[in-house]
Amino acid sequence: MLAGDADRERAVSVLKDAFAEGRLKQPEYEDRVGLVYQSRTYEELDRLTADIPTPVAPPPVMPPGLLQGAYLPGAAPYVTMEPRVPSTNGQAVASLVCGICGAFTMGLAAIPAVILGHRAKKEIRRTGQQGEGMAIAGLILGYLTLAGFGAIMALVTVFAVVGGS
Repeated sequence: MLAGDADRERAVSVLKDAFAEGRLKQPEYEDRVGLVYQSRTYEELDRLTADIPTPVAPPPVMPPGLLQGAYLPGAAPYVTMEPRVPSTNGQAVASLVCGICGAFTMGLAAIPAVILGHRAKKEIRRTGQQGEGMAIAGLILGYLTLAGFGAIMALVTVFAVVGGS
């Protein structure tokens, strides 16, 4: 039977994985890939990948319900479960954005940066979300912006008083 482009791409993928695992050396990999693209039939593709073992699937993960003795009739005894990645805290993101915008808004965005940063850190400790680095960066930028504009306002006030005397 004639092989299609998708079949040749699958064969190249098998060769690429074998090369990445160290099963093929660079020259042999390049030769085989060239031959794959010249192949016209499934038999030719099979000959080029026949000596490469198929990957072994990882063992299945048992869901928590089965560990506690609960069993659902008709359900597979083992189910592969994806690890849950904690979400990023929205207040931490907002704190960082406000901290960055603080200098461009004459210090007005620095106030929400500080408030949101403290709220985000508290919520991150409570929920285990990600984003603590963003909250800290928002706090630092917010406090630095407030201190900078506070110093500028103090200098302007001093010069106004001294200049008016």
